[in-house]
Parts: sequence; C-alpha cells; structure tokens
Amino acid sequence: MNIMDFNVKKLAADAGTFLSRAVQFTEEKLGQAEKTELDAHLENLLSKAECTKIWTEKIMKQTEVLLQPNPNARIEEFVYEKLDRKAPSRINNPELLGQYMIDAGTEFGPGTAYGNALIKCGETQKRIGTADRELIQTSALNFLTPLRNFIEGDYKTIAKERKLLQNKRLDLDAAKTRLKKAKAAETRNSQLNSARLEGDNIMSEQELRITQSEFDRQAEITRLLLEGISSTHAHHLRCLNDFVEAQMTYYAQCYQYMLDLQKQLGSFPSNYLSNNNQTSVTPVPSVLPNAIGSSAMPSTSGLVITSPSNLSDLKECSGSRKARVLYDYDAANSTELSLLADEVITVFSVVGMDSDWLMGERGNQKGKVPITYLELLN
Repeated sequence: MNIMDFNVKKLAADAGTFLSRAVQFTEEKLGQAEKTELDAHLENLLSKAECTKIWTEKIMKQTEVLLQPNPNARIEEFVYEKLDRKAPSRINNPELLGQYMIDAGTEFGPGTAYGNALIKCGETQKRIGTADRELIQTSALNFLTPLRNFIEGDYKTIAKERKLLQNKRLDLDAAKTRLKKAKAAETRNSQLNSARLEGDNIMSEQELRITQSEFDRQAEITRLLLEGISSTHAHHLRCLNDFVEAQMTYYAQCYQYMLDLQKQLGSFPSNYLSNNNQTSVTPVPSVLPNAIGSSAMPSTSGLVITSPSNLSDLKECSGSRKARVLYDYDAANSTELSLLADEVITVFSVVGMDSDWLMGERGNQKGKVPITYLELLN
C-alpha cells in the first residue's frame, strides 16, 4: 500500500468520524439522542475554569487601561510585543508637564517668585512621572504577565483537552446509539436467527467498550488539569499583593513629593483653603515612611519658602517692621489686605490675632496678611 492510499483512507476515516460527531451533536440539540452527562465534580471544575478565564481577561484588560489610558499607545505596545521588539521610550504626561513648567520658569526668571515656583513644581512633576513609569514596569512584570501567561498558556491547554473530552463524549454517545439500534434490529429479526445481526451486535459492543475507555481516560486528564485552577488562584493572589504594594509605593511617593513641594512653596492660609472648598489639609499618615524606601524620598534641599522665625518673634513683641511680599495675595474679605509680589509693607502684631496672621499696612490701607507670604527685612 503506497502513501497516497494511506492518506486517502485516513482522510476518509477522519471525515466519517467528523460526520458521526456532527450527527450526534445535532440529534442531541434536537432532543432525538441521549447525552452522557459529566459527573458533578467535573462540571464544577469546568465552570470554575471558565469563570476564572473570563474575569482574568477583564481584570487584565482594565489594568492595562489603568496603567496606560492612551489606546493608541496600548496598540503600539501590543504590536511591538507581537513583533518581539522593545517599544521606544516615550515621555509620559507628568514628565511633559514638568518640562513645560521648568522651561516656563526658566524664561520668567528663576529669581522671581513665580518662575522659581514653576521650576519647583516642574521638578516634582518629573519625579511623579518617573514614579509612574516604575509603577507601570513593576505592575506589568509582577501582575499582568502572570495573568497573560494563564490566558495564553494554561487555559489554552485546558480548552484543548476540554474539546477532546467533548469529542470523546460524542463518540461514546454515537457508539451507544449504534448499539441500541443494533439490539433493536436484532429483537425485530430474532425469528430469522440472523448471524449477521449478531455479528453487528458484537462489533457495536466492542466499539462501545473502546469509546467508553477513551472517554474515561480523557475525563481524568481534563479533571487533573482543571484541579490546577486552585493553584492558579493562589498564584494570582500573590501577584495581586505585588500589584497592591506597587500602587501603595507609587501613591506614597506622590504624596511625599507633593508634601515636600508644598513646604517649598509655603502653606496657604486656612481661610484661602476654605474659599476653595477645602476645609483642612490632610495630615501625613504615619505609615508613609515605612511604605517608601529611603532611596525613593525626594531631596528637600534648595529653596524652602517658609515662615521665618523672626516673623514669629514679631508676634511676641510690640512694634512694627518692614516685610517684603513673596507672592500675590487676593484678600478674601474687607478685613484682609491684598498683596503684590515684591512690594514692601509694614507689619505688626495685634493681641489676640490668629498665629498665622499679622496686621499689614500700606499707606492708608490696613488689613490682615498671611505670615507665609512675607519675608521680614532687616
């Protein structure tokens, strides 16, 4: 027998098997044939695997959206990944904003209050951009990659074995149907004592034993694979913890960066915050120092614009002094004095006044001024 004859016979056998399965499947759907039901444990395992696959895909895709909101950038990264090439480095939004602020501050003049503040804000935004980049890299490695490996690896194997189990079940039910028909025909023709029908019966019984054995073996293989879903859940739980830790580090870094920036720029007075629907400044959580490594802390060296101690000393004594205004300030009400950056005013303390305020005087104008906007002159 040549290879051509063998291929033709194999093709014919495969076609016959496919047709038999198709007929069995159609008759089951129409209620014209019995269907072998899987045991309850196996059905539960199959349901658990399908549920795991669906939710893993949803969580993975939404995490990608969270880490990279730009759909075009996600498509580009996907294409590079499929081409097994590294995507080009791209400046992110905080880094771009930071660079704009630094460039603007440089042009306005680092020696001016606004220019200096822009530069400080820009440096902080760039630090946030770096932290954002680190969050994406860490999350992709420790969280997204394991989820993707399950979808593209373990679950594909499960789906393949599940399909084989379905085919073995259809073969088994088709064999049962053929044996049932053979027995019915034998009963109808028993009076003829037909040896041919008896032979068909024996062949059908042998076919049933073989298909039953193959089905049982495939069911066991599928069951063993599906029982690994519990281990998958345990692994994904560890990956989820890594993702949460990465987010915690990122948000703690951002909070610390902004806290340091606020100290550099000076705190806004309480009544200004209330005019912007902010009643208080959130205190620093005690857990933050433990959540951020010392290497992640930003440097706080450089210009720090805070309330000078000699202004506080002025609160404790009588008399007036000259002070330079650091920033523009718009009075919130008639009891306050509006200020312009770099102007010089006279300040003095009033008994009973809030510790964050002094009384300011410019010509015949007088009103409360915030300490943090002033620099006492010698």
